[in-house]
Amino acid sequence: MQTPSALQGMVTSPHHLASQAGLAVLKEGGTAIEAIIATASTLAVVYPHMTGLGGDAFWLISYPDGRTIAIDACGALATGATHELYTAAGHTTIPWRGGLAANTMAGTVSGWERALEESARSQPRLPLDRLLEDAIHYAENGRIVSASEAALLTEKHLELSGNETFSQACFLTGTALKEGSIQTSPQLAATLRTLARDGLDSFYDGSLARLIAADLEAAGSPLRPVDFLSHRANLHTPLHVETSWGRLYNTAPPTQGGAALLLLALYDRLPHAAHPETFEHLHGLIEATKQAFLYRNREIDGREHAEGRIRDLLADPTALDAMAERISMTQARPWTEETQWGDTTWMGAIDRNGMAVSMIQSLYFEFGSGVMLPGSGLLWQNRGSSFRLATSGWNCLTAGAKPFHTLNPAAARLKDGRVMVYGTMGGEGQPQTQAAVFTRHVQYGVPLQEAICRPRWLLGRTWGENSLSLKLEPGFPADTLAALHAAGHTIEELPERSIVMGHAGAIIRLPDGRLEGATDPRSDGGVATW
Repeated sequence: MQTPSALQGMVTSPHHLASQAGLAVLKEGGTAIEAIIATASTLAVVYPHMTGLGGDAFWLISYPDGRTIAIDACGALATGATHELYTAAGHTTIPWRGGLAANTMAGTVSGWERALEESARSQPRLPLDRLLEDAIHYAENGRIVSASEAALLTEKHLELSGNETFSQACFLTGTALKEGSIQTSPQLAATLRTLARDGLDSFYDGSLARLIAADLEAAGSPLRPVDFLSHRANLHTPLHVETSWGRLYNTAPPTQGGAALLLLALYDRLPHAAHPETFEHLHGLIEATKQAFLYRNREIDGREHAEGRIRDLLADPTALDAMAERISMTQARPWTEETQWGDTTWMGAIDRNGMAVSMIQSLYFEFGSGVMLPGSGLLWQNRGSSFRLATSGWNCLTAGAKPFHTLNPAAARLKDGRVMVYGTMGGEGQPQTQAAVFTRHVQYGVPLQEAICRPRWLLGRTWGENSLSLKLEPGFPADTLAALHAAGHTIEELPERSIVMGHAGAIIRLPDGRLEGATDPRSDGGVATW
């Protein structure tokens, strides 16, 4: 459980090969941004159940001079994704799988391009074919199927077998790929080579874009070439909130980053326990989660006013005090909110110059919409399935709108001079796991790797489960469990190190330049150091 440390650079991700790909770029003089692109592209090949080029991404980039910026690489709803399209097909809600679920543009590659523009402001860029080198190698020569991928293919066999290309790749013998088997992705390799040769913008404009759009249309998606041509990743000012620990950062709507900040800001106003894993620690964070999620479920989505409202709230100590006063430190608030889930990958890197990157990239559900495109080998996301088939209100289906996102990369500039990047996959659990890791390490001084390894909790549903209980891994003190029961929490016990709890990671840069990093034993991850 030792926390890895280094001086020159560090990368962490939920797959060890991806972390190594990023570290190799750092060793060749690349920036943390370039390392993350190498990591992210490799993850798209070796961890395809969680991420890919057919999804969305959000970035936080913290510079050593004190600046922090965000990149929104979220795709909008297709212009042709109308209410009439779905009702004519007999749907009262947007389906989770299939062509009609593949209804939003994929923003990931545009985020890589926008991030590289930022990287070039710091130093000359490494060649794009170098950044994609490892991803191309594993796609062409093979990668080993992980336990989590094999388990999900078996579990989701029926709902994923409707797409012919996907079935040929993953269910060719009638059964799912086995853990430890070797899998190549030649069409995806060709796509990556095209991007390396023609530039990342060729994903949206050119022969590759037309090939992707044609395959999407053939699969029943409403996306068309005009949706590709109109897409851009945007540079943003991140959300932030001031706390007793320092300034915390996250991404603006349509992500739930505001809820993640709100959770910690409210908890900071509650009576603090002397030790972690006590009733006061868990109950305080769980009840702060409820208040943050109640706000999120009303106010945070892709509508124009959402960003302004959360910025105003996070900047208003009086309003935050009033929200915190709604929390009882003796009784659990009843919880009946039906909210969101989703799967993703978080990755972080810090380079020798102190640039720190927190990035999250996702297909939404495991394997996204289940639509694999024959010409490019891409799996397309189903993020737009979260839209409500309604004409007004929260996250309603509106052509050109961005969907609500569970994604939210986190960062912090602490009062003692440390810089921290951290995050996790896990949909509903992302803000909760961020808060667990952050408070354990920053507030209570638990070593970073131990803070991630310790048992975790999750309020609400994730990974397609509808249970709204408080889920706990084994290992919490008996008196803490008894107090949670007595306070009225409905507890569901999970296995040790359950995948439901997500795949967390973190890197910290200390004022003297030392780096400390951690990865999640619930994943296939690794911390790569130099």
